[in-house]
Amino acid sequence: MYNEVIEKMLQFNKAFVENKSYDAFVTDKYPDKKIAIVACMDTRLTHLLPAALGLKNGDVKMIKNAGAQLISPYDSVMKSIMVGVYELGVTDVMVIGHDACGVQGLKSEDMLELMKKRGITEEAIDKVSAECNLNEWLNGFEEINASVMSAVTMIKEFPLLPADLNVYGFVMDPVTGAVRAAE
Repeated sequence: MYNEVIEKMLQFNKAFVENKSYDAFVTDKYPDKKIAIVACMDTRLTHLLPAALGLKNGDVKMIKNAGAQLISPYDSVMKSIMVGVYELGVTDVMVIGHDACGVQGLKSEDMLELMKKRGITEEAIDKVSAECNLNEWLNGFEEINASVMSAVTMIKEFPLLPADLNVYGFVMDPVTGAVRAAE
């Protein structure tokens, strides 16, 4: 029913629960450090980012997407930040992009061609284009520092977030885990 990889993951999960391996991860929904991190979904960062920042389960709210981008102040990232602030006690937000990001330089035309190769019809593309500017939405960013700082600015300027929310921008090396302030 599932592909082989998913089936193995589900088998592992069954043993994980049966052996109570979850005990090492028990925490509540409130971030101990009162921080939300907006980061890229890059597979290199799955363990590297928390390890490089000394984070353990329960320390922060981790919000991940392609490129650590905020496309609109009304997207799910901003909603997640608002839930973190108003429901979960977040006082600080870190936007962490990374070098050699796959979203950097991403072109909407290339993505649309890949969609068509996978069977997405022109009709489907036109339907979505009527509701959304696909060229803008599917494009990546040109420079990581500018992208991170754009997200920081969008968060800081969002009128439904409190003025005392601290928002910072960083860029991580996806090999070494070194973090530097975005410029």
